[in-house]
Amino acid sequence: MTEVTIFVDGVAVVAEAGRPLGALMHRLGPAMRRTREGAPRGLFCGMGVCFDCLVTVDGVADRRACMTPIRDGMRIETSLASGNPS
Repeated sequence: MTEVTIFVDGVAVVAEAGRPLGALMHRLGPAMRRTREGAPRGLFCGMGVCFDCLVTVDGVADRRACMTPIRDGMRIETSLASGNPS
């Protein structure tokens, strides 16, 4: 696999191209977003069914991290950074 650099909430992260973004996000920390009540949410099913891993990828909101392959230079924004709970 080829190592590439992506940006998660503005922080550069080295990752393997082609791997699911959700796997990387799970490695970085359990929470990608929070419920309206503040409870952490992250990767749950890992196969595109539950929609618990929604992130913004290159400005496109509500992308399922578990279904998105990593590619060089992509910019990921979690709701933790934006303050939006979902």
